[in-house]
Amino acid sequence: MATQAITFDDIEDQARQVRAMMRYVDEGDFVTRRYVSQGREINTGSYSDHEVVIRDGMPIRDHFTLDTHGFMIAKSTSAITDFFDSHRVEQLYEREVEADVLRLTGADRCASRGWMLRTSADLADHASRNSGGYKHHGGLQPPAGEAHVDTAPRTARRMAEATYAQCFPDGPGFKRFLITSHWRTFSPPPQDVPLALCDGRTSLAGQEKENTLWIVDAFPEGEALVAPFAGESDMLAATILSYHPAHRWWYFAGMQRDDVLLFKFFDSDQSRTWRCPHSAFVDGSAAAPNPRESIECRSVAFWE
Repeated sequence: MATQAITFDDIEDQARQVRAMMRYVDEGDFVTRRYVSQGREINTGSYSDHEVVIRDGMPIRDHFTLDTHGFMIAKSTSAITDFFDSHRVEQLYEREVEADVLRLTGADRCASRGWMLRTSADLADHASRNSGGYKHHGGLQPPAGEAHVDTAPRTARRMAEATYAQCFPDGPGFKRFLITSHWRTFSPPPQDVPLALCDGRTSLAGQEKENTLWIVDAFPEGEALVAPFAGESDMLAATILSYHPAHRWWYFAGMQRDDVLLFKFFDSDQSRTWRCPHSAFVDGSAAAPNPRESIECRSVAFWE
């Protein structure tokens, strides 16, 4: 796809830059699926690492807006003191996120659609404790290390309509919906594998594919990983990107636990920047970094 000419503010060009490797899906014809199980995730298809420039937005944090860049950073405290206490998180955190999304977007209603912990620490012990019946909600996974958007456009409206019907059955209906991720790191800074966000205005450059989500107890092997499946076109899918030099990446160095990133998966109002690709990356500029520990919560907001 071609990208429109964009004028960037001088303040952005003056930001500190780091160079890092970013994983992109290759161009070509192959099956792209993402299999997830307890503590492990794998992608089918062909991927390559590309060196990219990632700018540090922390010194100019107030410059970024959700409807211009597709992401923003904000201050947000939480009553959760231990994010590994899944019972406490399940009980309270999703309601905190819903309130936060309403505060930051001005939407009329918001419904959480699940949360996930991620860490760059060793997950071998966690992965070995899979007792079956894995649910891709409230677990602990490694950082997602490829350029992607969690929602594919063809599934976004279906997700919004189902969410509204389930959560607000007596509502008058909605004119606009917004699917986002509310992301917080809670390990001390600096983190070794922070989150990078792509300026959504640049995200339509280059090629992209859908990556179907498969939630499994055990990974298929060999040809079974890519065997045809009749109902795959109806399954949830992410969007994965191929490399393009126009992509403009940002991160926020030294995030504290009361910093949150809010970024778009899909905005039905496409007169605004409507999505934000993202990926974890290894920050080689960080001195004595700590393992990244983070919590993400996706939600759907509605304007009625």
